[in-house]
Amino acid sequence: MRRISFFDTTLRDGEQAPANAMGPEDKLDLALRIEALGVDYIETGFPASSPSDFEATRLISQHLTKARFTTFCRAVPQDIETAIEAGGTANHQIQVAATASDMHLRHKRRITRRQGIDEVAEAVALARSLGVEHVSVGLEDSSRGEDDLLQEMTEKAIEAGATCFVVADTSGAMTPDQYAGLIRKFRSWAPSPIRIATHCHDDFGLSTANALAGLEAGADEVQATLGGIGERAGNTALEEIAALLAYKEDHNGLRTDIDLAAMYEAYNVLRRVIKLEEPRNKAIFGAYAFGTAAGIHQQGMLRNPATYEYVEPDRFGRRRSILIGRHSGRSVLRHLLDQLGLEVSDTELDELYRVHIAEREGGDCEDLEVLKERLARELGAGLVAA
Repeated sequence: MRRISFFDTTLRDGEQAPANAMGPEDKLDLALRIEALGVDYIETGFPASSPSDFEATRLISQHLTKARFTTFCRAVPQDIETAIEAGGTANHQIQVAATASDMHLRHKRRITRRQGIDEVAEAVALARSLGVEHVSVGLEDSSRGEDDLLQEMTEKAIEAGATCFVVADTSGAMTPDQYAGLIRKFRSWAPSPIRIATHCHDDFGLSTANALAGLEAGADEVQATLGGIGERAGNTALEEIAALLAYKEDHNGLRTDIDLAAMYEAYNVLRRVIKLEEPRNKAIFGAYAFGTAAGIHQQGMLRNPATYEYVEPDRFGRRRSILIGRHSGRSVLRHLLDQLGLEVSDTELDELYRVHIAEREGGDCEDLEVLKERLARELGAGLVAA
């Protein structure tokens, strides 16, 4: 059974949410919560980019006790020196950003392949010379990179002392089979003990599927964020890939130590900090992720939740909810009346169904307990007339 490491970039990618950036104290609080989940690496941000990220790195480096912290750096000496000034070298992984496709080299950086390869190798060597033992190379746009460029950049970085490569599908362009093939190439260029990490974007809604395909193809680590926050459509969601590994451990031989039950609380802290609205239908964390309003589903779930509930809400600090709407059936009314110890005739049940479900006012669903309380009030003084 192969244990998968998790690398969390929430503290940097959370600043892409449509709200004010997190302050150093916010980042420290979230870093400690993320560490408590069992995450192996936590990215503090980009120390050379702002005094705020510098201070966040300083604080987090002093308080983490289990996870390693990572700083994002461009392949320039000043970024690396600033990151080390902020966090020191102990327990510190420098992540050097590499330009890994001709498209980005030509149109974004306007430099040659040789310049791009050399700057990465020099940055890795500098970090190692300054006492950093763990140096990761983040290969931006590697999913659209050319094999000869990627291979040479990888081999030169290994010679310089790189210990990990992050295979970034920066534009979210790949499908699982394509991404798995790319990971297998990197594994051939960078054999163990060099680590390989996935970094997938969700432009096609495939970030979790691509990350899983990467793990099955030989990657050691997943870069993820709470709630999948990140550029554009976001990144691989920590809760999704952690849940998938937990439920499919026997199937794919991969396991994780992430504390599933504590993720939702950490996510809600993050939402409050970055003013992110609660999504309604997102996997694991959505408001209705463990709710159902369909009568045919409710009938089964009221008898045995496993009929429609493969992912169990209590494993994630959530609770299931039966949502009352116009598609709910009479079985949910019978269930509530039984709980209240009330008996009604078929005619009375039909009237309750008409009033409280079929012709209820408003378009939103309401929770089962709300209807239960209303029935208790209304029926406490006598049954509804036929």
